Amino acid sequence: MAKRKTKTEHKKKQVNNPNVIGLHSEVTEQPITETLESNYMPYAMSTNVSRAFPEIDGFKPSHRKLLYTMYKMGLLKGDRQKSANIVGQTMKLNPHGDSAIYETMVRLATGNEALLAPFVESKGNFGKYYSGDLSYAASRYTEAKLSPICAEIFKDIDKDPVDFVDSYDGAMKEPRLLPTTFPNILVSSNKGIGVAMASDICGFNLNEVCTATMHFLEDPECDLLEYMPAPDFSTGGEIIYRREEMERIFNTGLGSFQIRSRWRYLPDERIIEVYEIPYTTKTDVIIERIIKLSKEGKVREIADIRDETDLSGLRIAIDLKRGTDPEQLMAKLFKSTTLQDSFSCNFNVLVDGYPRVMGVRQILHEWVEWRVESTRRRMNFDLGKKSDRLHLLHGLEAILLDIDKAIAIIRNTKLEAEVVPNLMKGFNIDETQAEFVAELKLRNINEEYILNRTKDIAKLEADIAELKDTLASEAKIKAVISEELAAVNKKYVMPRKTGLVDPSDVVEVSLEPEVEEYPVTMMLSRDGYLKKMTDRVLKKASSLKYKDGDEPFIEFPSSNTHELLVFTDHSQVYKCKVASFEDTKSAQLGSYLPTDLEMDPDENVTWVIDPEDYKADVLFVFENGRVARVALAGYVTKTNRKRLKNAIYGGSKLLYAEVLKEEHDLALVSSDYRMVNFNTSLLKTKTTTSTQGVVVFTAKGSRTVTNVGKAEDFLGGKASVEKFRAASVPSSGSPLKETDMKSLFD
Repeated sequence: MAKRKTKTEHKKKQVNNPNVIGLHSEVTEQPITETLESNYMPYAMSTNVSRAFPEIDGFKPSHRKLLYTMYKMGLLKGDRQKSANIVGQTMKLNPHGDSAIYETMVRLATGNEALLAPFVESKGNFGKYYSGDLSYAASRYTEAKLSPICAEIFKDIDKDPVDFVDSYDGAMKEPRLLPTTFPNILVSSNKGIGVAMASDICGFNLNEVCTATMHFLEDPECDLLEYMPAPDFSTGGEIIYRREEMERIFNTGLGSFQIRSRWRYLPDERIIEVYEIPYTTKTDVIIERIIKLSKEGKVREIADIRDETDLSGLRIAIDLKRGTDPEQLMAKLFKSTTLQDSFSCNFNVLVDGYPRVMGVRQILHEWVEWRVESTRRRMNFDLGKKSDRLHLLHGLEAILLDIDKAIAIIRNTKLEAEVVPNLMKGFNIDETQAEFVAELKLRNINEEYILNRTKDIAKLEADIAELKDTLASEAKIKAVISEELAAVNKKYVMPRKTGLVDPSDVVEVSLEPEVEEYPVTMMLSRDGYLKKMTDRVLKKASSLKYKDGDEPFIEFPSSNTHELLVFTDHSQVYKCKVASFEDTKSAQLGSYLPTDLEMDPDENVTWVIDPEDYKADVLFVFENGRVARVALAGYVTKTNRKRLKNAIYGGSKLLYAEVLKEEHDLALVSSDYRMVNFNTSLLKTKTTTSTQGVVVFTAKGSRTVTNVGKAEDFLGGKASVEKFRAASVPSSGSPLKETDMKSLFD
């Protein structure tokens, strides 16, 4: 009988295996400050210094490693190679993956159009910087080499102009910086996000930068804006040029400016063609925004929009409806989309390993200092080489005096090791010279050969003297740098791509919907219900509806195009447009302001006025007898702020408010049956909206103001208005008799 199979028991996982690293981690108590200092700060500095920000040569480490690898591969003068091969070779210097390296190459490529002066000459699909839809092809499908301008990036790099350091694994050497002959830091756009800081450097035109630097070398205080007035971008567009903005950027390295798209109208096709956009945006972002505006009904003039961008260039086609003004439409789109955008500058550059935010003048100063040192090192290298060559030729010249003697010494010397010492003794030359002579071929030991070689002595001596003279003067070194800049200017002519537009030429339009203008009457109830009544409705209405217990409070004429100021018992003022309220019918309660204006739960409306053009004053009367005269201009805001805090005196209840269009008499009646009649001209206008004003009715005991209005409306019978007139304020007023104002004693 076969044995019954038994289930095999699963072995339990051994979680406490002492041989597995990490299972028995120790918890160490440590102050947070110490943790940040020992762990976080090294990471932060490594990110900022080794990855995020460009150095004075205008390159980040990833750029520098890629370009130097391509240089060592002979791609400055050789044929293009597969991008995948270049990426693979770069990995010897760059510890990052192939995708990151290839992305770096894409941004530096001519086909991508991200840089004004691209360093990689590309073949194949490298995408487009300005399009989110046109992505680049894989590295196995594209080819690349160094562009001609890289000759200026690597000029004389073999002459010790810069330091070389070990690669990440110590297997190779790489340049610490690249010896650029022009301020690439200002030519190539750079953006980097580090830890607790960032960098955003816009590009400038190569020829303008070179010209400005040449003038800076002559006069560090020169007007740089005269030679490089504004940034220049590979995507073109137009900068709305304000000199004060540029001066701020040039002086501090911080600030912003606006850049807008370029477009043209094709009347035969009724199409607006956008062919250049701001550097800060992309075609798909623009189109998505325009489509959204069309769906929301904010832009009704567009029939269709298409992204026709391809590898040949940028094109956004906007089909217009009949009767559309293209200028007005584009002005509207500039205001509401990234067809017009802002570039925020943050010129954060690594100098000697430390990030520094600098203006353009400071950057040029640091670049010149670095370039002077780099040029001095190169000249010292040349000086050493020429001096060594001259020394050898002087030894060769000595042999010219007696060639036969030299041959005899060599022929008669039995041991090879004694040839050099014998030549040294025979001609009074040093070991280096003797070694050089000894290595000459037999066929070269003749008068003609030696004369041809030694005639370079005079030229070498002149060159050495010139080098020493230049090295002794910083001004002459700067002259050499200036000559190199002039050569770059002549060899690489790059017309400006980004135009400049005067702000006065910019068409401004309002995005607010057109509001129909017609007269209305505004009515506020005690409970805060606001009615907006047209003249037609008012004429037909026999009565107006109010909630039980509610009653009319304020009534004033207005217009549908005006604004309202709503004052509350929380010392707040709410700004709202009359047009935002629906026309009220006689049977409707109207708009409940605390809800519509999103007031605080316990906040109540105290008064509403129509400020019209904000040019007059507003008069406030408070329960404690104070009256404030405030300029309505104080309630004007640059932005569409809905709520203004502390915008009215909060020390007493607001009883009355009116827009003061002209001076007139105003009467206040107190709780103890006294009246004061004063002219508003006695009050001075205040600019502070929260002012407590002045005491008009002197407080005595529990006296408060109960009524505000015209004296004539209060007084009856034969009572004289002049009896209650106050020539100045404050005033205690005059007592009212029953015959003066019977309603008070009813």
